[in-house]
Amino acid sequence: MDDSYSRELADFLRTRRSRLRPEDVGLEPGPRRKVTGLRREELALLAGVSTDYYQRMEQGRDIRPSDAVLDALARALMLSAEEARHLYTLARAARRPAQRRRRNRRPERVPETTLRLLDTMTTPALVLGRHLDVLAWNHVAGTLFGDLDNLSPHERNLLRLFFYYPSARTMCTQWESSAAESVGMLRAAVAADPDHPRARELVGELGVHSQDFRRMWARHDVRERQRGTQHFVHPMVGAFTLDWDAYALPGRTGVVLMAYTAAPNSDAAENLSLLASLLTQRESHPRPSHTASLD
Repeated sequence: MDDSYSRELADFLRTRRSRLRPEDVGLEPGPRRKVTGLRREELALLAGVSTDYYQRMEQGRDIRPSDAVLDALARALMLSAEEARHLYTLARAARRPAQRRRRNRRPERVPETTLRLLDTMTTPALVLGRHLDVLAWNHVAGTLFGDLDNLSPHERNLLRLFFYYPSARTMCTQWESSAAESVGMLRAAVAADPDHPRARELVGELGVHSQDFRRMWARHDVRERQRGTQHFVHPMVGAFTLDWDAYALPGRTGVVLMAYTAAPNSDAAENLSLLASLLTQRESHPRPSHTASLD
């Protein structure tokens, strides 16, 4: 198995096993239990594989599990649909010889047509790269995410915004859950290419800088970019909650357009409309901006 994928797979299996309690799977805890979560032999029994086979998987050794074994592990570990897809991604990539594994590392660029679309949108919208770099945004989003216009391309990253800037904890009323969600998104991106230079740079930099990031990264939680909610506090209009949806850009692997909206006639919709109006009054010709391409 490829070292990077086998390491990711081994760490993921260990963290999923450690979060299960014996009583979750119908086992008696026992009076002398010293390990957190299930023992390896217990998990192997539930999955129908030998203890030696499962132990070698957690050690990242030369094991190439079949889809049937992955299905059994997903059931035994009680994985969510997102987590099961993550497990399959890591294991199937590790099964392929390195020379046959495609690396899609083209520079991330935003099409001119997408920039035009951002210019017409009245709700907050961002274009995110595969590692959560903010590649483009409209004016309303720029004010919600910490004045993006004044940050360098390297600094325009959702994870950096959460973990480097104290203001993020006041502008995002549910900082812990939102930050953990973003960490889970990066973990999902790493599954596609663990050795990507940008991924290594971000994880190393944030790991040194933030204890909170280290704690969340060590959990190996995974989150796909599809939809969710985020809570904001803006000095002009106060607190409100927006729904977000992510749309993949055609021909751009891992690059998505994230649009934030509110239900019609809701308090959040009124706050969002007021914010857009105040920003328009303050700056007569707001325009979206975009970064240079990121490799």
